[in-house]
Amino acid sequence: MGIPINEMGKRVGLQDVARALGVSIGTVDRALHNRPGVNPMTRAKVVQMARTMGYRPNLAARALASKRPTRIAAVLPCDPNEFFGGVTEGILEAARAFESVGVIVESRQCPWLKDGEAQVIEAAIEDGVNGLIIAPGNPEAVRGVIRKASRRNVPVVCVATDAPGTERLTVVRADPATSGAIAAELLGRVLWSKGRVAVVTGSIMTATHGEILEGFRTTLASDFPEMQFSAVLEAHDDEDEAYRKTLELFSSGREISGLYVSTSNSMPVLRALDELGLTGKVIVVTMDLFPALARRIQDGAVLASIYQRPRNQGRQAFRALHRFLAEGICPQSQMGFPPHIIMRSNLRLFLRSTPGAAGEDRTG
Repeated sequence: MGIPINEMGKRVGLQDVARALGVSIGTVDRALHNRPGVNPMTRAKVVQMARTMGYRPNLAARALASKRPTRIAAVLPCDPNEFFGGVTEGILEAARAFESVGVIVESRQCPWLKDGEAQVIEAAIEDGVNGLIIAPGNPEAVRGVIRKASRRNVPVVCVATDAPGTERLTVVRADPATSGAIAAELLGRVLWSKGRVAVVTGSIMTATHGEILEGFRTTLASDFPEMQFSAVLEAHDDEDEAYRKTLELFSSGREISGLYVSTSNSMPVLRALDELGLTGKVIVVTMDLFPALARRIQDGAVLASIYQRPRNQGRQAFRALHRFLAEGICPQSQMGFPPHIIMRSNLRLFLRSTPGAAGEDRTG
C-alpha cells in the first residue's frame, strides 16, 4: 500500500505502478516487498517504475494490514535535570495518535558525553527498528552507526543536537545560534556594554553546544565590542566539574560580571556563586527550566533562562520521522524554531504550561 505523491502532485499506489507496466497488483506488491514468485528482470522493472512515478511505501498502513508494528527507537540520554525526559515525553505524546495503526516507540537511554552512545544506537538497529530518533553528544562517535542505519534504510532524526555531515534525515531543535545571541544581548544590555563575561558549556564537540557558543561570541563582538569574553568552561554536563571550574574561575582574580550557563547543568554553578558570596552580583543567564532552577529565577539569582522547549522538540521529531515512514515525505534538512526567554515576570506562565517544571524537585 503506497500513497505518496509524484511530481505532478498525484497520489501513487500499487495499482498505478501495475497499470503502467501491464502487470498485476500482486506482482508489483511481491516485487517491491522482495517476496518470492517474481523473476529478477520483472522485479527490476517494477522497482524502477515505482521510483519514476514517485511511489513510496506506506509503512504504517502496511503494518496495520500485516499486523506487524512500525517500531521507532528513541535513543536519548539520561540527564539529571530531565531535559531529555521532556523530549521523550513529547515523542510519546505525539506517537499516541498512531498506536492504533501499529506505531510503537521504544525509549532507550544512552550515556551523555561519555562512551557507549554509539553502541546503544547500534543495538537498536540490530533489533530491527524502522526508524531512529537520537541526540548525538559526540557526532564523530555516531557517524558510523548513522551510516549503518542509512544502508539498512532506517531513517535517523536528530533532536536537540545534530550530527552534521552524516546521512541523518533531519535535525529538530531550538535554533542554537539564536539562543546564544539572546544570552549575549541580555548580558550586554544589563551590563551596559561593559565588563567581562564567561560561558559554562557542556562540550564544544557537541554540535548544538558549539553553535550556541558561536552565536554568543558573534553577537557579543558585533553588538557589544567594549565587553570582554573572558573564558569558556567545558564542564561536560558533569555537576562536580561545573562546580569546581566555576570556583576556579572566580577565584582566579578575574572580575567576571556576567555568566552564561549554556546547558541545563546550572545548579552547581549557582551553588559555587552562593559559596563565593557572588549571587546577585554576577548577572547569570541559564538554559531550560526545571524546579530547582525556577526557584533561582524567582529569588533573583538568575536573570533569565533560554527555554529550548524540549517537549515541542520531541513532538516535531516524531512527526517528521513518522511522516517520512508513513508517507515518504522528506522533511527539510534542518527544522529549527525560536527559543523562549523566561524571566521572573513571566515565570509563573511557563510553570503553568510546562508539565513537571513546577513539580517535585528531583535534582537534589
